[in-house]
Amino acid sequence: MEETGADAENASIDADLPSTRWVHAQRVLKESFGFERLLPPQQKVIERLFDGRNVVAVMPTGSGKSLCYQLVSQCLPHLTVVVSPLVALMKDQGDSLKRRGIEVARLDHSASPQELRLDLQRVRSGHCKLLYVSPERFFNERFRAVLGETPISMLAVDEAHCMSEWGHHFRPDYLRLPDVVEEHSIPQVLALTATAPQRVVREIRSAFGLERTDVVKV
Repeated sequence: MEETGADAENASIDADLPSTRWVHAQRVLKESFGFERLLPPQQKVIERLFDGRNVVAVMPTGSGKSLCYQLVSQCLPHLTVVVSPLVALMKDQGDSLKRRGIEVARLDHSASPQELRLDLQRVRSGHCKLLYVSPERFFNERFRAVLGETPISMLAVDEAHCMSEWGHHFRPDYLRLPDVVEEHSIPQVLALTATAPQRVVREIRSAFGLERTDVVKV
């Protein structure tokens, strides 16, 4: 899992903001993640999400992108689905979150049938609020049926530059994600990438119907 690099120069969470989510977020940040403060870009992204907005976050590697959706997932009412093309990263983050006492499920080709079954049950029951999946999982009808039965608060798209047909890391399955948002009436989208030229950012925005003001770039 990415570290925030939090230190004395970082912006603190303002618990006086008119949202109980910030109060809860402060507690989770300290007790589960071990940090007192957020980095300014993290706070900017999370503020927008707590305001009910969508976000395209362009943040360099090591700036704590993953904490944005991990923390927010624990404060939203329903499931957060995280899409990642990197199985090793999903496993690493999932294992790290479990060690911190955070309920997390992971559905990818490296999991055994029993692990997949148990994680689907945990998602369906609402016991787990954070689910990692590979983009190919959306071809699985059983998984889509589970999504249809499960309230979802947010879709977090990691490595969002994979949506760009102009990029070197293009993954066609990523192009299905806007349809998933529409099909399951997912109210919020967070798209994250470490680096992306303006053309790629425009493609991401266009795919999800996001505004220019929805972009946070470091």
